Amino acid sequence: MKTLDDLNFYDKTVLLRADLNSEVDNGKVIFSERIRESIESIFELKRRGAKVVVIAHQGRPGSDDFTTLKSHAKFIHYYTKIKFIEDIIGEKAVNAIERLRIGEAILLENIRFEKDEFKPDKRTNVLIKNLVPLADIYVNDAFSVCHRNHTSVVGFPKHLPSCAGRLLERELKALEKIDVKNSLFVLGGAKPEDNIRLLKRKNKVLSCGYFCHLALIAKGINLGEQENFLKKEIKNFDKIIRIIKRKIKQIETPVDFAIEEEGKRKEVSIEELPVDKKLLDIGEKTIQNYISEIKKAKSIFLKGPSGEYSDKRFRKGTYEILYAVSQIKGFSLLGGGHSNEAVKQCRIARRKFSYISLSGGALIRYLAGEKLPGLKALEKW
Repeated sequence: MKTLDDLNFYDKTVLLRADLNSEVDNGKVIFSERIRESIESIFELKRRGAKVVVIAHQGRPGSDDFTTLKSHAKFIHYYTKIKFIEDIIGEKAVNAIERLRIGEAILLENIRFEKDEFKPDKRTNVLIKNLVPLADIYVNDAFSVCHRNHTSVVGFPKHLPSCAGRLLERELKALEKIDVKNSLFVLGGAKPEDNIRLLKRKNKVLSCGYFCHLALIAKGINLGEQENFLKKEIKNFDKIIRIIKRKIKQIETPVDFAIEEEGKRKEVSIEELPVDKKLLDIGEKTIQNYISEIKKAKSIFLKGPSGEYSDKRFRKGTYEILYAVSQIKGFSLLGGGHSNEAVKQCRIARRKFSYISLSGGALIRYLAGEKLPGLKALEKW
């Protein structure tokens, strides 16, 4: 796979697929590590004389965070000059691309506003038809979407010389360092459907977050209110439970939890379940059990927090587990499930971990041994 080091970008129009997808709070886009990390390739391409056309997405159709990239452009502009174009394939976009000068950059509107982004094999795909003739090179700097069979990920490389950007290159180099077969998996967060992909690896798993709740349900334990909540919250609930049941021997589950009672943290043992309250964190005994396993591990992959870390009362599990992982001598990889934000809120130095990935679904699939369409598309070059 080629990188930025392998191509000449001077006076070339470059389609740069970046990942700017960020949290949206009450309609306001929050500056993220993804935006910060994407700036490196934009800046380098500009410095090397390219005419940079950044394409990216925010959210997905139908979601609350599906919005314009106008705010993202403002964030990028703070670090390196870039112009936002409120268009993707129309006259505004075409004119803006054609007028680009050496060392300039523009950001097109949310690529997912265009339906053909989801139809890479469509013969009359308007993104291919309108953008490819204007470009010389395609650069993918978004590892986090490499599992998507989308036009901006797999379509453009079929028509343009292509390579990996700096962030994508860095992610792949980090992933090459982890001994996946002999790693301890610490799996939490609020997307248990991602976690089950890793169970086919047969690694030992310390379960946290929603995932540990589902594992306990699979063991036949009634969680009470938390179980009712999960049945409404988790898609394919019954299917996930069936899969976990088949793999339950490799999953270690909590022996206690923290709930809220009269505004304070209260810990309850498994024997005290079910309770009519949500399970907001793992308990002290579980924390110590997990830390003991973490200390013995040669390499670790951690995904997601252990509980409701945004609430200080229920941050203990997330903090203690993250801190223990940060202390191991082997390779520690974090990714997905808001792990990056959890590290920030727990005030643990990022340098204490071997690598913190900004990817979620793509990272999980890569570690599970699945082929990613976005990487496969780049390999032919």
